[in-house]
Amino acid sequence: MQDPPRYQGLRKRLTEQLRSKGISNPLVLHAIGTVPRHLFVDTALREHAYEDKALPLMADQTISQPYTVAFQTELLDIHPGLKVLEIGTGSGYQTAILCAMGAEVYSVELERALYERAKSILNALGYYPQLRWGDGRFGWPTYAPFDRILLTAGTEEVPEPLFQQLKEGGILVAPVGASSYQTMMRYQKVGDKVSAEKKGHFRFVPLRKWELS
Repeated sequence: MQDPPRYQGLRKRLTEQLRSKGISNPLVLHAIGTVPRHLFVDTALREHAYEDKALPLMADQTISQPYTVAFQTELLDIHPGLKVLEIGTGSGYQTAILCAMGAEVYSVELERALYERAKSILNALGYYPQLRWGDGRFGWPTYAPFDRILLTAGTEEVPEPLFQQLKEGGILVAPVGASSYQTMMRYQKVGDKVSAEKKGHFRFVPLRKWELS
């Protein structure tokens, strides 16, 4: 897929902006500088792809601000080979960042159109995560337990099945809150207990569920 030198230059500038905002993990910065974000946004918005802001997607969803993606990914403490469950594939950009960092990625998306689109783009870029169309609140028990779990949508509380599918010593990152702004939470599972840390405030679209007819 096309990745003109101009976009490569804009990515380099974006990584420097993120570094200046406090992102320091070299694996995260390298992934941001490698993954062509412009391919994950609508063609009409590609001129804005490397601005540090969220952009709209189909189905009333968004592709998160690059800083938010980098911040969440840094909280996850990703290392090559870790097994990561992502709840909310969305555009597929966050999925690609995790793949570029060497993670073994499993991602669940509720919106069928987004699932199909993300799969097509990711595969065209040479990334082959395990993707599933479904309700992410239930995780993906077939492949559990996971070293890391990431929620890319706001939730009033983390669904219990996700904690159950988190490996001992594993980390779960999620934006939690009832309003349009959430608190970024970093949970770590130790034995039968889960520690929790607050990591600032962000704004996410809400975590959706199947609507029964």
